[in-house]
Amino acid sequence: MIDSGTPDARQDFYDRVVAATADTRYRPRRTVPGFDLTVDVPRSPLTARRISQVHTYRVVLHPQERRFSMTDIVRTVEYEAGLGGVRTSKTVSSGRNVYVTWSRSLDGTRRHSFSSAAGHRLIRGVARELGWEEIRPTSVKAARAAGLLGAAIALGTLIACAVVFLF
Repeated sequence: MIDSGTPDARQDFYDRVVAATADTRYRPRRTVPGFDLTVDVPRSPLTARRISQVHTYRVVLHPQERRFSMTDIVRTVEYEAGLGGVRTSKTVSSGRNVYVTWSRSLDGTRRHSFSSAAGHRLIRGVARELGWEEIRPTSVKAARAAGLLGAAIALGTLIACAVVFLF
């Protein structure tokens, strides 16, 4: 195994991701700090709105520490035809996105599904094989802290209500 402190450690990580995504819808692309793993999210053509969505797993590698961080970037473009013409909206979200979609062809013969967690598992599996550790992005840490604070406030409110109504 290549020592994680060598320049080849990034290349080894990337090569394993390329091998793991061969013959899949995932498209790996090298970047300076690591790599992007991109996939088109299948959408149902059965709606009036046309939605195009691309999910990118942005991976930043820190070979000296044998650590990596992963951020999801989801780009969505919606087209909707109506009486006023065609409206287009574009959104980009960044952070940790976990979701599942299902779609099928117009004749109902082909079904497609997508789970953003599958890309996370793929990248984490390669990292585990190489002995790398994941660093949570700041946005994920902030969201977790906000969630814990909200849970603590809700628990305190429930306890206060129980004290008031039971005694």
